[in-house]
Amino acid sequence: MGTIIAVVLLVLIVALAIFTVVRSVRIVPQARAGIVERFGRYHRTLYAGLNLVVPFIDRLRPLIDLREQVVSFPPQPVITKDNLVVAIDTVIYFQVTDPKAATYEIANYVAAVEQLTVTTLRNVVGGMDLDTTLTSRDKINSELRKELDDATGKWGLRVSRVELKAIEPPTSIQDSMEKQMRADRDKRAAILSAEGAKQSAILTAEGEKQAAVLRAAGEAEATVVRAEADATAQAARARGQAQAITTVFRAIHEGNPDQRLLAYQYLQMLPQIAQGDANKLWIVPSELGKALEGMGSFFGSARDEERPQRGDDPEQLLPGPGPDGPGSITRLPRA
Repeated sequence: MGTIIAVVLLVLIVALAIFTVVRSVRIVPQARAGIVERFGRYHRTLYAGLNLVVPFIDRLRPLIDLREQVVSFPPQPVITKDNLVVAIDTVIYFQVTDPKAATYEIANYVAAVEQLTVTTLRNVVGGMDLDTTLTSRDKINSELRKELDDATGKWGLRVSRVELKAIEPPTSIQDSMEKQMRADRDKRAAILSAEGAKQSAILTAEGEKQAAVLRAAGEAEATVVRAEADATAQAARARGQAQAITTVFRAIHEGNPDQRLLAYQYLQMLPQIAQGDANKLWIVPSELGKALEGMGSFFGSARDEERPQRGDDPEQLLPGPGPDGPGSITRLPRA
């Protein structure tokens, strides 16, 4: 019996020792902190790693998360400056910086942050009208963060960011806002359409003006070029005619023509002169008569030379002074 009792006591002592060791060793995870109370009072704060406490004397409170936490609060009704009730959803980003203050300065810091956010939000939005509230989210966020950070500093909290998820005005106000937005958009569309038409008309007029100027400039340049070309052509034709006249004049003088040849050439040109519709009156130069008389004398001489060879000609035409003067051809009676 004594041996059994001794073995039982030994087992109890070993179990008590193991339990004591287990209770004296505390392992705190990363980004966590624990508050140790000794005889009901704050003793110290345990941080991440292996920590030793006095068993049955020290008590470890639930661990506190030191990471940044995100808390989303349900929509809260807020009255604006123009007496409109809007529902605002908020999101708070905060972090526990002092585990002791978060444990002993406030009973539930999450609920405290929520209520403080609601009251601060009502104070901030209450001084703004609806339009300012809808367009000033950044201002509201910054003011909320500043107020919450100042108020929660003594609780061992640090509010890093505040965001407004949604601002929902009443349904009637939403309908009015939608109508106003549609009217504004229709107005802007009409203005833009009118400005577009105006700009199009201006651009069209400027284009037509530039086109007319360019056409006028092109026509002027073309007229100048045509005039220069005509002048060049006329000068070239004049030079050609001058050369032709010079050549003809030289050829005539070198050939030493007589009046009969000139009269003959004039007779050849008479049909061409007569072809014109406007040729109603001919002016015959005085020298032409003398030339024709010479030609008549020439042709008369030639016929006299040919007549003696024809014995069967009943008539003889002899040159001589006729009634028309010298050089004319006179018909003689038969012998």
